[in-house]
Amino acid sequence: MLLHDLVLEERRKKMYYKTKVKDFVRVPPSSFGDNLNDGIIKELKKKYSGYISQELGFVVDVSSVEEVGAGLILPGDGSTHYTVTFSMIAFKPEMQEIVYGKVTNVADFGAFITIGPVEGMVHISQSMNDFVSFSKDGVLLGKNSKQTLKVGDIVRTRIIAVSYKDVNNPKIGLTMRQTGLGKEDWVDVPEQKDTKESKDSKEEKKSK
Repeated sequence: MLLHDLVLEERRKKMYYKTKVKDFVRVPPSSFGDNLNDGIIKELKKKYSGYISQELGFVVDVSSVEEVGAGLILPGDGSTHYTVTFSMIAFKPEMQEIVYGKVTNVADFGAFITIGPVEGMVHISQSMNDFVSFSKDGVLLGKNSKQTLKVGDIVRTRIIAVSYKDVNNPKIGLTMRQTGLGKEDWVDVPEQKDTKESKDSKEEKKSK
Protein backbone atom coordinates (compact mmCIF):
# COMPACT_ATOMS: atom_id res chain seq x y z
CA MET A 1 0.00 0.00 0.00
CA LEU A 2 1.44 3.39 -1.01
CA LEU A 3 1.93 6.05 1.62
CA HIS A 4 -0.38 8.54 -0.09
CA ASP A 5 -3.16 5.96 0.30
CA LEU A 6 -2.68 6.19 4.06
CA VAL A 7 -3.12 9.95 4.37
CA LEU A 8 -6.59 10.62 5.76
CA GLU A 9 -6.56 14.28 6.69
CA GLU A 10 -4.24 17.24 6.24
CA ARG A 11 -4.27 20.68 7.85
CA ARG A 12 -1.81 23.31 6.70
CA LYS A 13 -0.12 26.13 8.60
CA LYS A 14 2.42 27.75 6.31
CA MET A 15 4.85 24.94 5.37
CA TYR A 16 4.10 22.79 8.41
CA TYR A 17 1.29 20.28 8.12
CA LYS A 18 -0.55 18.26 10.73
CA THR A 19 -1.45 15.10 8.90
CA LYS A 20 -3.53 12.08 9.93
CA VAL A 21 -2.05 8.78 8.71
CA LYS A 22 -3.23 5.16 8.98
CA ASP A 23 -0.62 2.43 9.28
CA PHE A 24 -0.06 -1.10 10.57
CA VAL A 25 2.26 -1.01 13.60
CA ARG A 26 4.25 -3.81 15.23
CA VAL A 27 4.73 -3.49 19.01
CA PRO A 28 7.46 -5.87 20.30
CA PRO A 29 7.23 -7.83 23.58
CA SER A 30 9.75 -5.44 25.19
CA SER A 31 7.03 -2.74 25.16
CA PHE A 32 4.22 -4.89 26.58
CA GLY A 33 4.73 -3.40 30.05
CA ASP A 34 4.31 0.15 28.73
CA ASN A 35 1.10 2.08 28.18
CA LEU A 36 -0.21 0.90 24.77
CA ASN A 37 -0.28 4.38 23.21
CA ASP A 38 3.25 5.11 24.47
CA GLY A 39 4.50 1.84 23.00
CA ILE A 40 2.84 2.59 19.65
CA ILE A 41 4.23 6.14 19.49
CA LYS A 42 7.70 4.80 20.31
CA GLU A 43 7.56 2.43 17.34
CA LEU A 44 6.06 5.07 15.02
CA LYS A 45 8.82 7.54 15.90
CA LYS A 46 11.41 4.89 15.01
CA LYS A 47 9.70 4.18 11.69
CA TYR A 48 9.07 7.75 10.59
CA SER A 49 12.15 9.51 12.03
CA GLY A 50 13.83 11.26 9.10
CA TYR A 51 11.17 10.01 6.69
CA ILE A 52 10.88 11.97 3.43
CA SER A 53 8.32 11.62 0.64
CA GLN A 54 6.76 13.80 -2.03
CA GLU A 55 3.32 13.20 -0.50
CA LEU A 56 4.21 14.11 3.09
CA GLY A 57 7.38 16.17 2.72
CA PHE A 58 9.83 15.98 5.65
CA VAL A 59 8.37 14.24 8.72
CA VAL A 60 9.28 16.25 11.84
CA ASP A 61 7.54 14.25 14.56
CA VAL A 62 4.71 11.86 15.42
CA SER A 63 2.47 13.92 17.70
CA SER A 64 -0.39 11.68 18.90
CA VAL A 65 -2.31 8.43 18.46
CA GLU A 66 -5.91 8.99 17.38
CA GLU A 67 -7.31 5.46 17.09
CA VAL A 68 -6.06 1.92 17.76
CA GLY A 69 -7.67 -1.17 16.27
CA ALA A 70 -7.81 -4.65 17.81
CA GLY A 71 -4.43 -6.28 18.39
CA LEU A 72 -3.32 -9.19 16.21
CA ILE A 73 -0.62 -11.80 16.82
CA LEU A 74 0.82 -13.19 13.62
CA PRO A 75 2.13 -16.79 13.39
CA GLY A 76 5.83 -16.97 14.22
CA ASP A 77 5.95 -13.44 15.65
CA GLY A 78 5.53 -12.78 19.38
CA SER A 79 4.80 -9.11 18.80
CA THR A 80 1.34 -7.56 18.72
CA HIS A 81 0.20 -5.76 15.57
CA TYR A 82 -2.29 -2.89 15.46
CA THR A 83 -4.00 -0.84 12.77
CA VAL A 84 -3.38 2.68 14.03
CA THR A 85 -4.55 6.14 13.01
CA PHE A 86 -2.12 8.80 14.21
CA SER A 87 -1.15 12.44 13.67
CA MET A 88 2.25 13.63 12.51
CA ILE A 89 3.86 17.00 11.88
CA ALA A 90 5.54 17.36 8.49
CA PHE A 91 7.44 20.16 6.77
CA LYS A 92 6.43 20.54 3.12
CA PRO A 93 8.10 23.27 1.01
CA GLU A 94 5.73 25.02 -1.39
CA MET A 95 6.66 26.60 -4.72
CA GLN A 96 6.81 30.43 -4.66
CA GLU A 97 6.48 30.57 -0.88
CA ILE A 98 8.62 33.17 0.93
CA VAL A 99 10.64 31.80 3.84
CA TYR A 100 13.26 33.02 6.30
CA GLY A 101 16.50 31.11 6.76
CA LYS A 102 20.08 31.20 7.98
CA VAL A 103 23.15 30.90 5.74
CA THR A 104 25.11 27.81 6.79
CA ASN A 105 27.71 27.60 4.02
CA VAL A 106 28.94 29.73 1.13
CA ALA A 107 30.72 28.36 -1.94
CA ASP A 108 31.82 29.74 -5.30
CA PHE A 109 28.58 28.45 -6.87
CA GLY A 110 26.15 29.77 -4.24
CA ALA A 111 24.99 29.53 -0.63
CA PHE A 112 23.24 26.91 1.48
CA ILE A 113 20.41 28.15 3.70
CA THR A 114 18.48 26.33 6.43
CA ILE A 115 14.70 26.71 6.15
CA GLY A 116 12.86 24.91 8.90
CA PRO A 117 14.33 21.41 9.39
CA VAL A 118 15.91 21.25 5.90
CA GLU A 119 18.47 23.03 3.77
CA GLY A 120 17.97 24.82 0.47
CA MET A 121 20.46 26.25 -2.01
CA VAL A 122 20.56 29.65 -3.70
CA HIS A 123 22.73 29.68 -6.82
CA ILE A 124 25.21 32.56 -7.04
CA SER A 125 23.23 33.97 -9.97
CA GLN A 126 20.11 34.09 -7.75
CA SER A 127 21.81 35.45 -4.62
CA MET A 128 21.30 39.17 -5.43
CA ASN A 129 20.34 41.45 -8.31
CA ASP A 130 23.94 42.30 -9.21
CA PHE A 131 27.12 40.81 -10.67
CA VAL A 132 28.35 38.58 -7.82
CA SER A 133 31.84 37.35 -7.02
CA PHE A 134 33.15 34.87 -4.44
CA SER A 135 35.95 36.06 -2.14
CA LYS A 136 38.68 33.94 -0.58
CA ASP A 137 37.20 34.48 2.89
CA GLY A 138 33.94 32.80 1.86
CA VAL A 139 31.76 35.84 1.10
CA LEU A 140 29.54 36.59 -1.90
CA LEU A 141 29.98 40.24 -2.93
CA GLY A 142 27.84 42.37 -5.25
CA LYS A 143 30.00 44.42 -7.64
CA ASN A 144 27.89 47.60 -7.77
CA SER A 145 25.71 47.32 -4.65
CA LYS A 146 28.59 46.14 -2.40
CA GLN A 147 26.07 43.83 -0.75
CA THR A 148 27.60 40.81 0.99
CA LEU A 149 26.35 37.37 1.92
CA LYS A 150 28.20 35.24 4.46
CA VAL A 151 27.71 32.37 6.92
CA GLY A 152 25.38 33.32 9.76
CA ASP A 153 23.35 35.90 7.80
CA ILE A 154 19.56 35.76 8.22
CA VAL A 155 17.77 36.14 4.88
CA ARG A 156 14.33 36.18 3.28
CA THR A 157 14.11 33.91 0.23
CA ARG A 158 11.55 32.53 -2.21
CA ILE A 159 11.29 28.82 -3.11
CA ILE A 160 11.60 28.38 -6.88
CA ALA A 161 12.32 24.64 -7.19
CA VAL A 162 11.46 21.49 -5.20
CA SER A 163 12.66 18.09 -6.42
CA TYR A 164 12.16 14.66 -4.79
CA LYS A 165 13.88 12.81 -7.64
CA ASP A 166 16.38 11.47 -5.10
CA VAL A 167 14.10 11.01 -2.10
CA ASN A 168 17.11 10.56 0.20
CA ASN A 169 18.53 13.89 -0.90
CA PRO A 170 15.72 16.18 -2.13
CA LYS A 171 16.69 19.52 -3.67
CA ILE A 172 15.19 22.90 -2.76
CA GLY A 173 16.13 25.85 -4.97
CA LEU A 174 15.88 29.43 -3.66
CA THR A 175 16.16 32.96 -5.03
CA MET A 176 16.89 36.36 -3.49
CA ARG A 177 16.88 38.44 -6.66
CA GLN A 178 13.30 39.69 -6.40
CA THR A 179 12.14 42.85 -4.65
CA GLY A 180 11.87 42.48 -0.87
CA LEU A 181 14.15 39.43 -0.68
CA GLY A 182 17.62 39.01 0.79
CA LYS A 183 19.13 40.40 3.98
CA GLU A 184 17.17 42.99 5.94
CA ASP A 185 19.64 45.80 5.17
CA TRP A 186 19.37 45.00 1.44
CA VAL A 187 15.63 45.50 1.57
CA ASP A 188 16.00 48.87 3.32
CA VAL A 189 18.47 50.30 0.78
CA PRO A 190 16.01 50.94 -2.10
CA GLU A 191 13.50 52.57 0.29
CA GLN A 192 16.18 54.95 1.57
CA LYS A 193 17.19 55.87 -1.98
CA ASP A 194 13.58 56.45 -2.99
CA THR A 195 13.08 58.72 0.03
CA LYS A 196 16.16 60.76 -0.82
CA GLU A 197 15.13 61.12 -4.46
CA SER A 198 11.65 62.18 -3.38
CA LYS A 199 13.09 64.88 -1.08
CA ASP A 200 15.41 66.16 -3.82
CA SER A 201 12.47 66.34 -6.22
CA LYS A 202 10.38 68.34 -3.75
CA GLU A 203 13.26 70.77 -3.15
CA GLU A 204 13.65 71.33 -6.92
CA LYS A 205 9.93 72.07 -7.25
CA LYS A 206 10.11 74.59 -4.39
CA SER A 207 13.10 76.37 -5.94
CA LYS A 208 11.18 76.75 -9.20
